[in-house]
Amino acid sequence: MGIASRRKAEEIIIEGRVTVNGKIAVIGTKADPSRDHIKLDGKLLTTTETKVYYILNKPRGVVTSLSDPEGRPTVKDFLRGIRQRVYPVGRLDYDSEGMLILTNDGDLAFGIMHPSKKIPKTYLVKIKGVLAPESLEKLRHGIRLDRTVTAPAKVKPLRKTQQNSWVEFVIYEGKKRQIRRMLERVGHSVIRLMRVRIDGVEMGELSPGAYRRMLPAEIDRLKSEIFE
Repeated sequence: MGIASRRKAEEIIIEGRVTVNGKIAVIGTKADPSRDHIKLDGKLLTTTETKVYYILNKPRGVVTSLSDPEGRPTVKDFLRGIRQRVYPVGRLDYDSEGMLILTNDGDLAFGIMHPSKKIPKTYLVKIKGVLAPESLEKLRHGIRLDRTVTAPAKVKPLRKTQQNSWVEFVIYEGKKRQIRRMLERVGHSVIRLMRVRIDGVEMGELSPGAYRRMLPAEIDRLKSEIFE
């Protein structure tokens, strides 16, 4: 509903400030905003706010958050002109850049992030060295991280120089620093990592730090993948 981040919302619930149909809510309480009366500090919450959808080209050296206790730049610094409170969908780590969706549509955000929906995310990655054929096969079939094996990925070499090369990655999950860690497992460090596409929606020619509204056709495409 655009009230707070997920972490802050959990704190508010634990403090006993939320009720559902007159009963104090706890973590795990189920509620349907279209049927149940959800109140915060005694005030009824409504879902009348217009849903908005934006794409931001997140620069490197920016935190994918609306605030940062360390005082680093955040994506909020680039959202001037957006009146609604929007939240980033998923994360790009501090040293990564590229396409980030921001919205106040919680259902869409949850669908994009949930591994069961298998929404493909496409990245362009500059690495040190050139991937050997056996390394490519390992990356495509899955790499063991955190005691689990990553889901199969699409990995395609694009171009190379004497010392470095560019690779396209398509992954369907979002483990922390996943692509960087996968490449480290096969002996390559990342020089640059940029997300350029989520499902069939392209970031386009946005300059770093710039944003645009998503087109209706782009929103419909994502919704059709998630909800149908």
